[in-house]
Amino acid sequence: MASGMVGSGCDAGRHTWHYLVRTWQGLDVPDGWRAEIHEGRITLQPPPRPWQHLILGRVHRAFHHCLPEGLGIFQILAVRIASVEKVYVPNLVVIDRAVVIAESEKQEAAPVDAAEALLVCEVTSQGNARDDRTKKLWAYAHAPVPLYLLIDRWHEGGPTVTLFSDPSGGVYQSSVQVPFGKPVELPEPFGIELDTAVFSR
Repeated sequence: MASGMVGSGCDAGRHTWHYLVRTWQGLDVPDGWRAEIHEGRITLQPPPRPWQHLILGRVHRAFHHCLPEGLGIFQILAVRIASVEKVYVPNLVVIDRAVVIAESEKQEAAPVDAAEALLVCEVTSQGNARDDRTKKLWAYAHAPVPLYLLIDRWHEGGPTVTLFSDPSGGVYQSSVQVPFGKPVELPEPFGIELDTAVFSR
């Protein structure tokens, strides 16, 4: 999953969560790359591939037309899950704009609390698909993030879209999985059927 790392396993054992976050804040990350805190380390994730951008553009457009005023759609917005000591940068986050504004106005802005998000979306690459299906699924449920939309081009049964919902006790209690080509229904405040046929084009 990671193309680069800052720190080592030995360092991670000594450093506290707050130290990792402060270090993360001070990083000068190359354009398009994403720095995440995972398993006591800061990892660098490469930029999304062009086909991932195309899918994200479709999702962004669908959400833009249905969300009420005040909610924002952000790509490359860092979220923290302090209870499990992780910082992730989902491919897409739907969250109240006021939360992002409030965080950005702090002297040392930190990642926003993932629990404030309404939905996070990950579009798997061949290299990170397993983490998106397992580790991030687990972490987002612990936040808890109400909805986790996983767009998985590399699913062993063929490309799929899975919507996880109803997190409780660190586990999503409900999920709906459809193959590319079939719509997936998103609850309010989205209230739409997301067309997945366009993902395979």
